[in-house]
Amino acid sequence: FSSFLFSASEEMRSTWQGKAGRSPLQALYESDQFEQSSLQAVHQQRREMLSNICSRYTRKRRLLQPDDLRHLVVDDTHGLLYCYVPKVACTNWKRVMMVLTGQGKYQDPLEIPAHEAHIPSNLRTLSEYSVPEINYRLRSYLKFVFVREPFERLVSAYRNKFTLSYNTAFHKRYGTRIIRRHRQEPSRRALERGDDVRFEEFVYYLLDPRTQQEEPFNEHWERVHSLCHPCIIHYDVVGKYETLAEDANYILQLVGADMSVKFPASSKTTRTTDDMTAQFFQDISPFYQRRLFNLYKMDYLLFNYSIPSYLRIR
Repeated sequence: FSSFLFSASEEMRSTWQGKAGRSPLQALYESDQFEQSSLQAVHQQRREMLSNICSRYTRKRRLLQPDDLRHLVVDDTHGLLYCYVPKVACTNWKRVMMVLTGQGKYQDPLEIPAHEAHIPSNLRTLSEYSVPEINYRLRSYLKFVFVREPFERLVSAYRNKFTLSYNTAFHKRYGTRIIRRHRQEPSRRALERGDDVRFEEFVYYLLDPRTQQEEPFNEHWERVHSLCHPCIIHYDVVGKYETLAEDANYILQLVGADMSVKFPASSKTTRTTDDMTAQFFQDISPFYQRRLFNLYKMDYLLFNYSIPSYLRIR
């Protein structure tokens, strides 16, 4: 299974690098219905940057496993593959994908409750298909992913999973373990509930070698390159959280989605910002800042994010 997938992925990479055939997006570019635009130039630049970094830093060949495809949501109606990344507008994208694949069952993405968007049976992922079907979709469908400044995404995940009272499942599963290992003289209540994890303790947990030895990172703080494999799977569009509305509309236009399908406007009220992220890092020592940056370095490089100015690692 994996070797077959790998050969399909290698073919995609060679297409991407201009050695064989045209990608679906290139074909669209060359058709009369799309005029060259500054937005197309931006996305071309992002793909080239990604390709260059991949060729520079990925020396070993990597075999795709079925688990590697669990984050690729499939829309067979519009020929679309979306790799979802938690904390990068993935709830709204899943809602939109439910509208696109729902055969008229859903009209407005915002009418779909957030919890419903995350029910696995509501959307098919590429891992559910046969090998020939996977191969065909990787080669033929338009593939996209959305990314975000890595530490902003990380702080957003921490705030959502460890500071909100309703996330008891995360407190029990991860919070109790983090407190047990990384807090000196924890109270019995903290050990039982795990609902008051400090950001500093969360950083220690991420950097603790035991963490990834025991199990993979949770998807909310796993690196994008580990979730979506952008050096193996060729993404036609790399959308950014910072340009979410423009990139989302661009993708919907590319696949010929019905004009009535609109990507939901984002709420700015509780959004994790760069300034907010900087505050969380104030109490993290330069030593741990550097180690954490190294952990997420590939995401910074692949998606062209600069080292945050608030870090004291130079």
